[in-house]
This record gives sequence, structure tokens and C-alpha cells, in this order.
Amino acid sequence: KQLAIGETTIYGRQELINEEGLFLIEELEKIALQRCKTAREGIALIGRLAEEYGYGDLAECITLADPKEVWQLEIAGSGKGKPSSIWCAQRIPDENVGICANIPRISVIDFKNPDYFMYSTDLQNIAKKLGYWDGKEPLKFWKIINDKKPFAIREYYVLSSLAPSLNLSFDADELPFSVKPEKKLSPRDIMKFFRETYEGTRWDMTKNLLVTVKEKDKDGIETEKKVKTPVVNNWMSSDLRTLLNEVKPGVIERQRTIAIAGCSYSHVIQCRSWLPDEVGAIAWFSYDNPGQSPRIPIFSGVISLPNSFNICGQQRYRTDAAIWSFREANRLATVNWSKGRTLIEPAVREFEDKAFEELPAIEKRVIDLVKEGKNEDAKRYVTAYTCSFAGSAMQRWEEMKVVLWGLFGRGF
Repeated sequence: KQLAIGETTIYGRQELINEEGLFLIEELEKIALQRCKTAREGIALIGRLAEEYGYGDLAECITLADPKEVWQLEIAGSGKGKPSSIWCAQRIPDENVGICANIPRISVIDFKNPDYFMYSTDLQNIAKKLGYWDGKEPLKFWKIINDKKPFAIREYYVLSSLAPSLNLSFDADELPFSVKPEKKLSPRDIMKFFRETYEGTRWDMTKNLLVTVKEKDKDGIETEKKVKTPVVNNWMSSDLRTLLNEVKPGVIERQRTIAIAGCSYSHVIQCRSWLPDEVGAIAWFSYDNPGQSPRIPIFSGVISLPNSFNICGQQRYRTDAAIWSFREANRLATVNWSKGRTLIEPAVREFEDKAFEELPAIEKRVIDLVKEGKNEDAKRYVTAYTCSFAGSAMQRWEEMKVVLWGLFGRGF
């Protein structure tokens, strides 16, 4: 079925953690995906299980989507004593965009609007008992979770980019939970946000890292100009940033970019009610740095993935783990990003173009198979396509790794 879940850790107050709780967030997500058909069903089940058996994890935000609705659920433990949970879910209005990036975002809860809010049993009394709410002011859920500013650079960048006429301020106490974009967004627009490093904006960490180069024009006249040094990029390590700031204090102001080198995976998920379930939902999946890796279309009807997808290589080097098919080339490219990006970025665009150009034909084929009652054939068809696409992408990045070693292996 076309039920999708995304997750971001929001940490929360330490005193809310109760390790006696039975469930971690992964188990709750898995059970919801196995048993539920809609976002509301998923929220209700997750909330009930967490309250009844206890939630023992850090605070988390999970986004639940189905073909008709998108909800944001924020959940935490209930502190000492009998394991339970406090949670709240808010629906993102149709035509709006919401964002959560490791910070709780749900503000005032409208307890009289069940079409837009769901919440844990007796939430108000528990919030008062824990000392997080006085019962007089409107209950802001983010204050219950951690009482820190409910947004940072990523939330501000996305919301202000989508709705510039709102003139949102980074110095504000809060930002809107969601905004209506001033132009309709496509999946590729969302993918672009996932690649964002703020390059060319006021938050570009490399904007001050300029060197003087000399050039001669056609008449042999030599001139000097300032250019960005080719060895820097917005994924520099903290050690390198520290070194550069020691050499010239304040030359880099650290920002949390949307795309980061240490990412394990990311996905952009579409749910489409007008298509059969076998092809209606797509997880546009990417390993490693979202700013450097291609997106692989994994359809909801897919029944298996390449074996290398079953192996975790996030914390260790394994050539049989899919992530390392991309990670090696991506890291090598940052040795000299001005050169490396000329290989990586066109390849990302090429695979994205390929996927969207081929998508209509895939959808038509699945529709025809489903009409003929050949649902299992439809699943095998999208499985074969996804596995072939993934194999091609991994092969390309392996080939680029070899080229990049040839460019940079000698160290100059």
C-alpha cells in the first residue's frame, strides 16, 4: 500500500527518556507500515503501542504520508515511572510544505480540531505534572519536548525559499509550521533541496576562501583576480574548518547544510492515488551524500533489491555494501571539488533525467498489467527495473572512482 514514513531524530529532554520502554522508533515504524493503510491509522497505532508498552528511544519526528494526507508526528518518552509516551501529530495542510530537521516543530495544539491534530492520552495533565506547562498559556508541543528554539538554518532556508513574500526572519522566535509555496513543486524540486549546501548565498561556508591567481589575456598582459580555492567545499571536515579559522579567524562560519558527507541514505517519497499501488508510490532513494549521489526509483511494488542493499556499510568499509559504490567516488571528488564536481554533478543529472524520462512508460506498462489481472507480473517488472537502474548507477560511480584516482592519486 502507499503508506510512507520518513524519520528525523529530535533528541528531546533527557529526563523524558525511559529505557524501560519496549519500543524504539524503528519497531514502531515497521509495525505501522506492515499493518496500516493510511497516515492516520499509522499515527493511531504508533501512539497506542507507545503509550501501552512504553517508548524507550530519544525523541523522534516521523512524517507519515499516504496519497491523500501528510502528517508530522513528534514522539518522546514520558519520564520516570511506568513506561509510556507523550506524542502529538499535526497534519500539513494540502498545498503546503512542512519541514523538520532534527528539531521539534509542532507549536500550539488545537485540541478541538481532530482533522489537523492527534495527541497522546491525557497530554495536558501529563505536561502539567512534568512541570513543562502551566495550564494557562496555549500548549506548545515543542516546548514540552525540549524548550529550545524550534528551528535552525535548514528550516529557515527551505521555508523562506518557498515563500519569500512572507519575509520570514531568522531572528524570529518561531517560524510557521508549514508554508504554501509560491510555485508548484515537483519531486525534482525537493531533490534539489536535498542537495543544498547554500553555495552562492550568505550562508556559503566557502565564500571567504579566496586565493589570488594570475592570468594572461590574448595580448599577454597579466592580471590578477580572486577565485575560490578549488580544494574547499561545503563538506569540509571540522578539523579543516578549525585550521582555517586559526590561520584567519572568522573566515568560516559553520552552517549545517542540508546535504552532508556523513549521510547514510536519504529518500524523497511520492504517493499517487491515481496509479495502482504497484507503481503509485516511489521512494527516490540515495546512498551517502545527497549532494553527490543519484536517486534510485524504488517502487512500492518492488519485492526485492540488490543484495548489496542488505549490507550496512555506514560505520565500516565494505566493498559488498551498496553505499560504498557511491561513497568512494564522492569522497575522492572532494579532494579538488572544482574538478571533481565536473564528473559527479553531470552524472547525477543524467540518472535523474533518465528516471523521469522513462517513468511514463513504466507506469503505462504497470497499468496495463494490473488491468489484465497480472499484479504479480507488475511487481516483477518494477523490481527488475529498479534493480537494473541501481546496478547502472553503482557501476557508473565505480567507474568515476577509477577516473578520480587517476586525477588525484599522485597528490597534486
